[in-house]
Amino acid sequence: MLTDVEFVTQFSADLGHDYGVAKSYVRDVPTQALLLIRSFTHKLTDQLAEAKGVKFDSPNLYDRIETLNSKRVVDVRIARALHKLRGDGNRGAHPEKYHLTAEQLLALSEKSIGKLLKLVESLFKQVTGKPLPKYQFEPFDSLAGRDLCYRAIMKGDSEAQYLVGMSLKTRALMQQEQEQAIEELDDCKPQESGSSETLIKAQYWFAQASAKDMNALHEYGVALIHGYDGQADTIAGEQAITQAAQAGVPNAMALLGYFYLVGSETLTVDLAKAEEYLQRAADLEQSEAMANLGVLFYQQGDLIKANFFISQAANAGFPHAQFHLALMLANGEGAEVDMLASERWMKEAAEQGQVDAMLSRAQAILNDDSSATNELALAEKYLREVIKYGHSVPAMIELSIALADGMLGRIDVVTSSALLKLAKERANEDELAVIAPLWDSLLQQVENVLSVATAPDELNSLERAKELLS
Repeated sequence: MLTDVEFVTQFSADLGHDYGVAKSYVRDVPTQALLLIRSFTHKLTDQLAEAKGVKFDSPNLYDRIETLNSKRVVDVRIARALHKLRGDGNRGAHPEKYHLTAEQLLALSEKSIGKLLKLVESLFKQVTGKPLPKYQFEPFDSLAGRDLCYRAIMKGDSEAQYLVGMSLKTRALMQQEQEQAIEELDDCKPQESGSSETLIKAQYWFAQASAKDMNALHEYGVALIHGYDGQADTIAGEQAITQAAQAGVPNAMALLGYFYLVGSETLTVDLAKAEEYLQRAADLEQSEAMANLGVLFYQQGDLIKANFFISQAANAGFPHAQFHLALMLANGEGAEVDMLASERWMKEAAEQGQVDAMLSRAQAILNDDSSATNELALAEKYLREVIKYGHSVPAMIELSIALADGMLGRIDVVTSSALLKLAKERANEDELAVIAPLWDSLLQQVENVLSVATAPDELNSLERAKELLS
């Protein structure tokens, strides 16, 4: 019986090779596995289009999938599957921005391999003209990770050194976000940092590979700017990024364009150069570059172009662009007011973990008297995520009010008090003015119930709440 790699190779020799490499990285370098799955999806759209004589007008993967759907090369079900793989690849590029843990990233990469196989099964007869063969999935292994380390250490292979560095960097950034997250509302001491040592190792491997690998040079520049080893060197970092950008590295061009957009330690604002580098990166589907092109044109007052590029970034799966597109559509900036589309993009951004979108969605749900129980649960989940990762005082206030007033189907004065106390500790002057009357009202509520409560558990909770507000 065929193995899964042999099965995909029968579908397409080129894609079979890519599938095998992507699968081999799942356990040890899941970010690379997800990026290769996205690349697989991109190549697959080329193959499907070529077979039907379809020409693409855009390099953007979202646009390509939609073109295949509109030309009826694929049906809605296949288009949806392609979009899911595209989305998984986007998460793989920056897992820390999606609040993923290492375990969740690994699970995502494993599931994406399964989705890819299901997609190939669905397309097999259409592409090959042959009946679907039987095959057996072979378990994931860690051989690729060991091979990478061997090549990096013993052979000085720059690509392997770069991939080892990326694996370490991704692990460190995800760990760093979890370290900085607020876990317990009544015990908000920072966690011990274990990410620093991993970032030092990542910088070491980027430095080793930087002479031969331009992607590694870019990452080394980023490491120098952020001081992965504890000592930032912004000038050397920006020089490395400039060199990588001039060599055509998409992420480096996107970052250099951003530097020219806002200015940096060594580069003054130059909007012409910003547009040049951002456009070159956007042409290679770098979604942050698309979004920053939108920002550039927004600042220049060209709302139509701003809307176009922010839409491109949103369609490419960039959550921040999705949030800002929702605002532009609600305000009629660069397009007609479209509240339905605005709400759809706000939901999409919230589902992807964009903190401003999650707060906006939670507020909308809580302000809607017709919200169902499951929607209220979603609002609470979003507020807790915004507090955990965004340390947002408005979210703390919103959740405190909701818990004190029973808006979520229960009253929890202890957590409400803890949230309000945390908000007060982090608030600015305007936020403190909002908190003051809420504080007095909640304390009065607690004291009133204390005077009539008799159940021991309830009394303990009320005394704890009063203590927090004292």
